[in-house]
Amino acid sequence: MNDDFARLDATAQAELVRRREVKPLELVDAAIQRAERVNPKINAIISPLFDKARKQAAGDLPDGPFCGVPFAIKDLDVYTKDDPYHAGTRFLKEAGWRADHDSYLVEKFRAAGFISIGKTNTPEFGLNVTTEPASYGPSRNPWNTEHSTGGSSGGSAAAVAAGIVPAAHASDGGGSIRIPASECGLVGLKPSRGRVSLGPDYGEYWSGLVTSHVVSRSVRDSAAILDAVAGAMPGDPYGAPPPARTYLSECKSPAGSLRIGILKRVPTGLSELHPDCVDAVVRTGKLLAGLGHHVEESHPAALEEVEITSTHFMTVVATWLVAGLDYWGAKLGKPIGSDGVEEPTWAVAEIGRGISAAQYIAALHELHAYTRRVASWWSGGFDVLVTSTLGQPPPRIGELKATPGEPLSGMTKALGLIPFTPQFNITGQPAVSLPLHWNADGLPVGVQLVAAYGREDLLIRLAAQIEEANPWLQRYPVASTR
Repeated sequence: MNDDFARLDATAQAELVRRREVKPLELVDAAIQRAERVNPKINAIISPLFDKARKQAAGDLPDGPFCGVPFAIKDLDVYTKDDPYHAGTRFLKEAGWRADHDSYLVEKFRAAGFISIGKTNTPEFGLNVTTEPASYGPSRNPWNTEHSTGGSSGGSAAAVAAGIVPAAHASDGGGSIRIPASECGLVGLKPSRGRVSLGPDYGEYWSGLVTSHVVSRSVRDSAAILDAVAGAMPGDPYGAPPPARTYLSECKSPAGSLRIGILKRVPTGLSELHPDCVDAVVRTGKLLAGLGHHVEESHPAALEEVEITSTHFMTVVATWLVAGLDYWGAKLGKPIGSDGVEEPTWAVAEIGRGISAAQYIAALHELHAYTRRVASWWSGGFDVLVTSTLGQPPPRIGELKATPGEPLSGMTKALGLIPFTPQFNITGQPAVSLPLHWNADGLPVGVQLVAAYGREDLLIRLAAQIEEANPWLQRYPVASTR
């Protein structure tokens, strides 16, 4: 087995195929062998598709930019034809549910040449910031298997961090690309709202909070994959403004001298930022100043508002969850009751059932007004906001689980972990987590960069500059997981 492939990002693996130095089947076989060796330790891939992947690799592949590169698909938000789709739930797992079509995003992944070797683990309906579903058990962090991978794209992040695949599908409704990217030492770019189509099954999800992309090991991979999958599809309710040039080309473009705001505390005051996270931001600020950017302590005043994420955000999530349970009940021909889902999921659904249509619309108005208040900081002259991605280093497995009899206690515990991510799902702005720090325990601590709506180009230019100045690609988790 050629395990050297595990040390290459997706762009480098694709180049080997393009130069005919390896065949797609060799890459896929190597990825499958790594999965068979490593996955039992980290529980990243829950539905292996090894035979299907080998068949695809041996056949005619599209001449896309990632022809023959192994990949994985998160078991949430998108469908892959004839494959299991369980969304972290017991009831879909027990029903043996399989999708009968591909989502548009999956079609674009295939057209780019990616070959999925399996579906990855996710918390039930993506509701938690740690990937520990009752249906499949916890995914474990390759940097330390006693710790969480984050959620809800935790299985995908674990698979990439462990070197099984160089990139994997991920989605983000409150931080679910950036959280696992931070905890697993990866690049996690959340695109602008409308940049990536959620069709044909959804025009939007969670009222526009959710978007999809990937977790990867390099900025150039995230950029090139965004080139391959971005763009509205027929019938989409909206789309982000098209870029002036390819995102991959932005990786080699000068970032210029940017005005950057640094945030080193939790603005709501509801929790304290862990010293490791403060250290990560301080170091990044010094790095950016050394690269010629104007760095100052500043942030949108609206980030200090408490009710937006604690009340209005939850109104959207809870009502959409009720709709989702009703949808799957109709699909399966029987209602989904409290015995079909985890206790915290049912508790959130009960909240949703108590919300009126008028309250839901009022919450949307509040979220839209909040978006305008946040955006005014960027229109006032700033280019990028820098925060730690999370409020704490990766927690231990089980630390964010609900206390028996208190089904929402796990979510309450999680609030201190995510003081900076849900806000930018509300505003729809692009944000990226970069692996810029490791603490004394050897655990990754990500740093988040946020740009104005539609400015992925600016984020990618700056992220590529940072990666060149402070490279991380050759950092790997402990050998016992590889």
